[in-house]
Amino acid sequence: MINRIGLATLVCVFLSPIAASAQVTTKIANPDISFIGDFRAWYTSEGPRNWDMEMHEVESSFRSVIDPFARADIFIGMGHNDGEFEFELEEAYLTTLSLPYQLQAKVGKFRSNVGKINRLHPHALPFIDVPAVYANFFGDEGLNDQGASVNWLVPNRRFYQELSFEVTRGPGESESFTRSDGNHMLYTSHLKNFWDLSDNASLEFGLSGLAGPNAVGYTTTIVGLDATYKWKPLQFNTFKSLTLQFEAFQSRKDMGSSMITANGMYALINYQLAQRWFLSGRFDHADLPDNPDWNEKAVSTTLGWYLSEYQKIEIGGRTSWGPDLDQSYQALLGMVFVIGTHGAHEY
Repeated sequence: MINRIGLATLVCVFLSPIAASAQVTTKIANPDISFIGDFRAWYTSEGPRNWDMEMHEVESSFRSVIDPFARADIFIGMGHNDGEFEFELEEAYLTTLSLPYQLQAKVGKFRSNVGKINRLHPHALPFIDVPAVYANFFGDEGLNDQGASVNWLVPNRRFYQELSFEVTRGPGESESFTRSDGNHMLYTSHLKNFWDLSDNASLEFGLSGLAGPNAVGYTTTIVGLDATYKWKPLQFNTFKSLTLQFEAFQSRKDMGSSMITANGMYALINYQLAQRWFLSGRFDHADLPDNPDWNEKAVSTTLGWYLSEYQKIEIGGRTSWGPDLDQSYQALLGMVFVIGTHGAHEY
């Protein structure tokens, strides 16, 4: 009996490292998988159908480190389109992890590094509707294209600085750019500057530049700036926070014989009322890239209840008006839920 027990113990000791190694290998081989549901309902004062609802999108993500040199991120969305659901490859890109000189490269299909919120997926925004300047200049889904990018962490000891440059083929659907039949690509750059003002506050300032082909065969250029101030006291960081955010863009569309200049901006305030309650207000102003005489102004507010890290409910209201628009009103409801492992979004 003693010999059998001793033999069994030796076998367990011998096999335990193999079992642990198998668990690690399985973890590396299997990506982090998550699904995000985005349900919306709304009332609008315009049109014959004032009330409606939809499962706006179900997004699945597959993310994993491939080896010490790269990681992969894939996002597939199933979205609602006039009563039908369609699959779309939202993002699929490879990111390097070990380039020298503080460089990082990315190739594939990805959301462009433009402004402050373009890289965020809609469900991660602190409001339900997209700012008018993004909708008018880049489309409701933002600027998402296929190509390559390079990020450089600038060796600056005084504050954080990151410079990015992207070359993409040109979006298939965009309000400002198109895919050229020739060799004309879309070029995008962004400079991010970040300061820790104190233990409780930070300031971020960014500059964006874009140049690419437009629908009439010439070039559209867009310049933008973004500024974000965040306050989150260490003593009450779970219960209190404040974000002030501003973005502005100017578009210059070359028509061959003339140049069309259009402008747009939004200003946002987001205040944390309690541990899981957030209140935001936003003002929008945006021209159309093709017609600066047409513009839209809007005021909106959103109350968000973050039940946990995996679920939130948002209620919002919006009114918009303009020289060629009748004033309209909207009431919005958004419910977002997450299952699986979902990585943190950018700060």
